[in-house]
Amino acid sequence: MRGPSAMARLWSKVRRQSTDWDPYYSGLVGERRVGRELERLRSQGWHVLHGLPNGKGGDIDHLLIGAGGVFNVNSKRHPGASVWVGDTMAKVNHGKPYPYAVAAKAEAGAVRAVLERYCGFPVPVEPVLVFVDVASVDRAATQYTVRIYEERQVSALGPLTGAFAPEQVAQIYQVARHRRVWMRT
Repeated sequence: MRGPSAMARLWSKVRRQSTDWDPYYSGLVGERRVGRELERLRSQGWHVLHGLPNGKGGDIDHLLIGAGGVFNVNSKRHPGASVWVGDTMAKVNHGKPYPYAVAAKAEAGAVRAVLERYCGFPVPVEPVLVFVDVASVDRAATQYTVRIYEERQVSALGPLTGAFAPEQVAQIYQVARHRRVWMRT
């Protein structure tokens, strides 16, 4: 499915009309910015993959693989918003709840299943939600099953170690980088 051309998007902006594609483009901006932050972790020995197909028509925003573990990173962009994240839901500007935490945990479980199938050893995968362009992020005191960061805070993952040996990291990365394994999820 293709979106409107650059000219059509510009024309909509000039007329101050939103399109069905605006949330898609906003999300893409967030994904790219988080991707750039994750790319900085390569210098610390991490492998980063972006936009992996999940076999259900969507994609896995980012996968971070290194000695410190495997992290399934989801980007969420809400410019200027205040975000609250609970055990299962997130609220943006005290509005309706979004199942961000539940979806992140489910996606991490699917990633774990794929990697373990092809690696032949346990590969725990931690879900991560990264919020971009937000005014603030608060998390419930009980919310510890999903890592929550703002865009510039993902560097906190860099110093993590001890989850995998170097040969395991190499094997996980070799499996994860082949798009065909993700089409069967």
